[in-house]
Amino acid sequence: MGITKTFGFAFKINEMADILKALGNPARLKIIQFLMDAPSSSCGDMIQVLPLAQSTVSKHLSELKRVKLIKGKTKGNNIYYTLNLVTWEKVKGFVLSDINRPKEE
Repeated sequence: MGITKTFGFAFKINEMADILKALGNPARLKIIQFLMDAPSSSCGDMIQVLPLAQSTVSKHLSELKRVKLIKGKTKGNNIYYTLNLVTWEKVKGFVLSDINRPKEE
């Protein structure tokens, strides 16, 4: 996100915008959905169910890691990914707090 788009907004708002932007991609949403059903999965596991090349899945995993929606743990030659529950709680808290916020007139 460019500096002109983030200037003047609180860190928390910019952080959440970055996270939500990362979620705005169908492949990344499918990866998240996959990890909900199959925690601790490798990229190789995911390419079995995604219509994407391994390199493309890896790029999406990198973006999800960058915004801390997932974590990776190396075991042997593979990285196994799980959801980062701390970040998911932040997203959940943000969305729910916004829903419950009184409407401005």
